[in-house]
Amino acid sequence: MNPVRRFVRRPWRLAAEATALAVAAVVAFPLYWMVLSAFKPAGEIESDRPRPWTLTPTLDSFRRVFGQGEFGRYFLNSVVVAVAVVLASALIAFLAATAVTRFRFRMRTTLLIMFLVAQMVPVEALTIPLFFLMRDAGQLNTLWSLILPHIAFSLPFAIWMLRGFVKAVPEALEEAAYIDGASRARFLWQILFPLVLPGLVATSVFSFISTWNDFLFAKSFIISDISQSTLPMALLVFYKPDDPDWGGVMAASTVMTIPVLVFFVLVQRRLVSGLGGAVKD
Repeated sequence: MNPVRRFVRRPWRLAAEATALAVAAVVAFPLYWMVLSAFKPAGEIESDRPRPWTLTPTLDSFRRVFGQGEFGRYFLNSVVVAVAVVLASALIAFLAATAVTRFRFRMRTTLLIMFLVAQMVPVEALTIPLFFLMRDAGQLNTLWSLILPHIAFSLPFAIWMLRGFVKAVPEALEEAAYIDGASRARFLWQILFPLVLPGLVATSVFSFISTWNDFLFAKSFIISDISQSTLPMALLVFYKPDDPDWGGVMAASTVMTIPVLVFFVLVQRRLVSGLGGAVKD
């Protein structure tokens, strides 16, 4: 490469890297401040001169969090709801995406348009109708009142995304499998499913995050039975309008973030391939 051209191009590359680092720092700063506040003593948190460091870290906020008798139950409920939503939405979305991609039937285009329309409706606009629906079905104050709505809201996006992955699998591969004696069920689970697995992982990440961090449905549908509450509701234990425990809020938020980070670490490779695109012929 010409040394002059290399010298001209390098400043642009350095500028792009510097911009990326600046954006990453801005995005990561709230997370850093949350973790820092969780380890700060109460006096530093309530100080009118906050500092982005602490010389006297403490675990008092975490002790108060884990000292709450219901915190373990909240955590378990969140795990149950998130896992149920991820597994159910992934399975249903995979079957639905296969159906709308591989089969021709009436109203197929209309059905796909309805999926898009469902994505445009704000969750807040449907909370009250969903409350009455859950009340009439007798599911208020149960984990089902959280699982079912999240599955419904996760499916449109998951089906649309998986549709591209299923469509990218060559039909010649399906025909070859049938010629070799494979049944439709065998092709579906032993051939097609592994090929679209990166897409399933990508959609599962979004459904997991939205379910794990949900506060609106947990606050609206879990009214009297606190044993069915999830982790976001645990923040209310430490937030009181007259005397908020910000250290407890930040410590509980830090604990809530750990499972999300662990989930990302476990699926990061398949997530990158899933966001990168579908299978190519």
